[in-house]
Amino acid sequence: MATTAELFEEPFVADEYIERLVWRTPGGGSRGGPEAFDPKRLLEEFVNHIQELQIMDERIQRKVEKLEQQCQKEAKEFAKKVQELQKSNQVAFQHFQELDEHISYVATKVCHLGDQLEGVNTPRQRAVEAQKLMKYFNEFLDGELKSDVFKNSEKIKEAADIIQKLHLIAQELPFDRFSEVKSKIASKYHDLECQLIQEFTNAQKRGEISRMREVAAVLLHFKGYSHCVDVYIKQCQENANLRSDIFEDTAILCQRVNKQVGDIFSSPETVLAKLIQNVFEIKLQSFVKDQLEECRKSDAEQYLKNLYDLYTRTTNLSSKLMEFNLGTDKQTFLSKLIKCIFISYLENYIEVEIGYLKSRSAMILQRYYDSKNHQKRSIGTGGIQDLKERIRLRTNLPLGPSIDTHGETFLSQEVVVNLLQETKQAFERCHRLSDPSDLPRNAFRIFTVLVEFLCIEHIDYALETGLVGIPSSDSKNANLYFLDVVQQANTIFHLFDKQFNDHLMPLISSSPKLSECLQKKKDIIEQMEMKLDTGIDRTLNCMIGQMKHILTAEQKKTDFKPEDENNVLIQYTNACVKVCGYVRKQVEKIRNSMDGKNVDTVLMEFGVRFHRLIYEHLQQYSYSCMGGMLAICDVAEYRKCAKDFKIPLVLQLFDTLHALCNLLVVAPDNLKQVCSGEQLANLDKNILHSFVQLRADYRSARLARHFS
Repeated sequence: MATTAELFEEPFVADEYIERLVWRTPGGGSRGGPEAFDPKRLLEEFVNHIQELQIMDERIQRKVEKLEQQCQKEAKEFAKKVQELQKSNQVAFQHFQELDEHISYVATKVCHLGDQLEGVNTPRQRAVEAQKLMKYFNEFLDGELKSDVFKNSEKIKEAADIIQKLHLIAQELPFDRFSEVKSKIASKYHDLECQLIQEFTNAQKRGEISRMREVAAVLLHFKGYSHCVDVYIKQCQENANLRSDIFEDTAILCQRVNKQVGDIFSSPETVLAKLIQNVFEIKLQSFVKDQLEECRKSDAEQYLKNLYDLYTRTTNLSSKLMEFNLGTDKQTFLSKLIKCIFISYLENYIEVEIGYLKSRSAMILQRYYDSKNHQKRSIGTGGIQDLKERIRLRTNLPLGPSIDTHGETFLSQEVVVNLLQETKQAFERCHRLSDPSDLPRNAFRIFTVLVEFLCIEHIDYALETGLVGIPSSDSKNANLYFLDVVQQANTIFHLFDKQFNDHLMPLISSSPKLSECLQKKKDIIEQMEMKLDTGIDRTLNCMIGQMKHILTAEQKKTDFKPEDENNVLIQYTNACVKVCGYVRKQVEKIRNSMDGKNVDTVLMEFGVRFHRLIYEHLQQYSYSCMGGMLAICDVAEYRKCAKDFKIPLVLQLFDTLHALCNLLVVAPDNLKQVCSGEQLANLDKNILHSFVQLRADYRSARLARHFS
């Protein structure tokens, strides 16, 4: 196997290398079996191969030494070359510094020379300009303008520059010596100014923005520059034709002008602000005045509607104009414009509002009472009337004759809705038109009007009329319509409270007027509730009176002590049937007239009085055995009727009364046991005794001994 350096390239494994060497040597491997193995031949091959490796090692070693020497030589040459380059770089850097210093020196000289040239040229230019101005001045002095610049209309820009400078110079000259020439210059100044304004106007009509910009730039140094702006504004308004909808047209005009004014004038925000001011102070103010003055004294309703509408549309227009650049404080600028237009109307707005609201509310109420053919009576106050009212509230005594109102409640939901609608609109106008500092006070005044006409003039009057119309408790076939008043008043209270929360509260929530409004609302509601309570109490008394009349008329003594005990049909009496029918109707009416806990409160009071009436009624009779059974049937029917109340206390009272009626029929021997029963054990013995005394056999059966 030839020995070369390629055999030792990585990866090199010595064992594999020996194996390959043995395998290639004849007689050295396992080929031919054990007989073919020749160790001498293999040893000889190893010795020869080792010699070849030694020779190759020497040859490679010499080559490595030669390459190392060559590398060292090249490294020395490279280091020498780098040193030479560093020296060359240092020399070049020094030359660069010298060149930079030289350039700076030359630049300084050039600047100095430029300053000197400018110092020489500026006076020269000024002298040339002064010479030209003197030449033009001489022409004015001689009275004959010969220069082409004053005759050629195309050179109007150059002429304007010259005349503007001459005008400034002429102002410094003494009047006595140069009055004539000053007059000529001023005349020419004025003529050129007029020509420029006319040229600007013509360019605006033609829509030549670039020409308008050039002329405006020339006029900027003239006194008539503001007149140029005025002409532009006037022409813009003429083109806009502010007639159909002045608010919408104004917004469109400002939007269109805003797009082009920056291309014409050097200070566009000033021009646009002046345009808006002009529209507000002339066009808009005139429009508002025409709309309001014609109805200011003749029609308060239309005046308030127009004022609200115009002010709202004006503020909306102001909001749209806020998006334009009008200078630093555009909010204050626009607010002042609006104030100038409406200040004379807003100063006394609330007086007009209150006056209209009062007259309108009074008209709504009067129209309602007229439709009922009712002459509203005045509610007395002070002195004897107050004393009567306090006595009536405390005792329920009828002071004076009862007035028959024919079932009319004198409460109208339509009237209430109309009053609340008028007040709602008043609150909306108040919110928009009132100064923020006056808003709570004005809103409170509107609320006071609402209380006066809705709560006092309408609800309170209906309650007073209803109270007077309640018949006495001993009246027969009385028409108890006060519960209808309660029902309608309850509905009106809810509407009143809703408007208070929805429309008044947002206007006064952060002011001291809040507590004042809440207190006023509380006082008026408490006053109404007191009268409602009085009316309900007296109505319940009338109901009990009606039931008492039914019992008196229908209940007979023979009902509970029949002449023929064997011929009695055990059922409830006719009086019981009529009373229960009456009670069920009244319970249904109470439920329909009230809501919430008020229903349970009134029903419980009615149930207690109903129980007391039946209890006292039963104690007026003497009961036989069959009569007692009939009384038990009546009470059972009354108890069934009491279930309709759905009041536990009322049902419990009738359960107890039913248990007491059992004392009328129980066998004498069992009487003591029944009295100690669950339902009667807690009752006073006198009550039990009083019921037992009603038995026909009380004396004969010696029942008194059970209570001795």
